[in-house]
Amino acid sequence: MGIFEEEYPSLSSYFRAIILFGRNSASYKFSLAQSLIELASQQENTFFPLEELSIPFSKHMIEHLKLTDKQTTARSSKFLDGCRNYIRGILPYQQMLQLTKKHAFEVVLDAFHQVNGKTIPIQFFEVVHKNRKRGIILTDHVYQLFESDNAINFPYEIEARWRLVETAWSLNIAPSLLVMNYDHHSGEFYINKDNKRKNVTSSRDALNGYQKGKCFYCFNDISIEPGSEILADVDHFFPHILQAHLDIDLNGVWNLVLACPSCNRGENGKFANIPASKYLDRLHKRNSFFIESHHPLRETLINQTGETNKQRIDFLRNINKRALDIITTTWKSEIEFEPSF
Repeated sequence: MGIFEEEYPSLSSYFRAIILFGRNSASYKFSLAQSLIELASQQENTFFPLEELSIPFSKHMIEHLKLTDKQTTARSSKFLDGCRNYIRGILPYQQMLQLTKKHAFEVVLDAFHQVNGKTIPIQFFEVVHKNRKRGIILTDHVYQLFESDNAINFPYEIEARWRLVETAWSLNIAPSLLVMNYDHHSGEFYINKDNKRKNVTSSRDALNGYQKGKCFYCFNDISIEPGSEILADVDHFFPHILQAHLDIDLNGVWNLVLACPSCNRGENGKFANIPASKYLDRLHKRNSFFIESHHPLRETLINQTGETNKQRIDFLRNINKRALDIITTTWKSEIEFEPSF
């Protein structure tokens, strides 16, 4: 069974599918997702007219326009132009909100729940008219979602996906063609542009959605919130200590997984051992999933591991054999919870 294939997908899986696989012709779905998180915290309300939805929606979009001006593949957008003019100080705030209400929600509300051309079977909100006002009603699903243990990770995951997509657009390339580098010391993914380094997003935030907030090895809960007691470690599947002996970049995305502190460096943890073969299979499935889903890290993974599935399998087998010739000890987690991916 592949990653994200569940007999009964969880609410978290559905929400992540929207963020990770929903259509990416504009970044509106990311702004809407962040807005839903804010609105769901207002327990006294379930109906939000477009006037109210426009406030958090425009706020998140403006924050990203300040980082990267290109937020759509379309040639023009009255909504985005309004946000830009507000940033420049030539459009008053209330007028910007009016433009948001009028133009921002023409497509995104109906498209939000669509993944790979199909509407998912649950809805996090419904579009309604109430007291002659168009708006959204949050469903029980969205409140249940944001009460889950994973909820604290969602803003970081949305932000990471948004940064990857907008960075690709700013370079005038498809997100799946973005070539990403990893800084072992800062934990950041970055690109090289015009011989200059540009940080894009946290590696934790970018990887967590595909592990569903679970440790790669034992499937225990992990967090990507700074300061959390269960903050995930970014682990080199093949230990970084091997870098001096191998001619392969072990800082590559292909070799990075998120692990709980216990598995990575706790008592009887992995440390500099080589993971057991079942984890190698899991790593291949994870990397294949990135590639087949046209994730923004796709091109990076292909460049690092091979163009075909056979080449990628041979690549991992070769690295594993060479690693075991140097570090002869293998490791597996003493405890493993129910598989999540």
